[in-house]
Amino acid sequence: MMDITELLTFIKVAETESFSDAAEALFVTQPAVSKRVAALESSLNVKLFDRIGRKVQLTEFGHRLLPKARRIAEDLSDIKRSMSLQMEDVTGELHITTSHHIGLHRLPNTLKAFQQRYPQAEIKIDFTQSEEAHRQVLKGEAEIGVITLSGQSEQMLTAIPIWSDPLKCVVSVDHPLAQRTEVDVVELAKYPCLLPHDNTFTRQIAEKVLAVHGVRPQVRMSTNNLETLAMLASIGWGWSLIPSTVVGDQLVELNLPALNVERKLGIIHHRQRTLSQAASAFIAMLQDASSERPLIP
Repeated sequence: MMDITELLTFIKVAETESFSDAAEALFVTQPAVSKRVAALESSLNVKLFDRIGRKVQLTEFGHRLLPKARRIAEDLSDIKRSMSLQMEDVTGELHITTSHHIGLHRLPNTLKAFQQRYPQAEIKIDFTQSEEAHRQVLKGEAEIGVITLSGQSEQMLTAIPIWSDPLKCVVSVDHPLAQRTEVDVVELAKYPCLLPHDNTFTRQIAEKVLAVHGVRPQVRMSTNNLETLAMLASIGWGWSLIPSTVVGDQLVELNLPALNVERKLGIIHHRQRTLSQAASAFIAMLQDASSERPLIP
């Protein structure tokens, strides 16, 4: 079977009338050039060059092949140029899946900028929980996910951290701990709390940190809606761990030096899926904007 490399080598030998000059131009050894030409001659079952002393001349078959080979080389160059131009085009549909909280507090600026810069691209967004978004990307149902990262390396997924998201321990203004200048983790654990469900990355992160201090949370109620957690904490149902973006005036942040709970928010995509130009452009924009403050305080 004919090899394109063999054809390109044949053209270079014909142009230079020298195996050694062709080898120098192609940045390969002279034996490699001879081997390619020999393979092409064997494939076509014809002799392409006469070697008279140090001079190399095209045979009749070589003269016939040369224009055809040049057309193939030009077509190859056209294909490469076409692909290069397409690489610069950001079009088509980009399917993103993200959590409600990240979609509300982290993505608006980037979504707006992306649509303005790439109007030919169409974004489809599923707003769900990070764990469901994780499943969608793993199953190939979405191209990229913008989620709370699990913190564990996964064989099938690439995770790109974008934001650090410290969780604040909060209570209502009339909670017994609200006026304390500093609170101990063990003492905090004596009070009921409000946390996301135990199958969430956020809950797992929080429990892991508490376990270091030998305590388990007394969970009064669980919900994955962070705004709901903030509301329930504000009416005195218990303490909670929530991002600073949802801490309102009716909540007091406790000073717990020993309790440092931080989530990593970022992008995931499947290792076996080739990213579209739109996905690559969106990821690059998120990385560029990672130092910006959230759109909504």
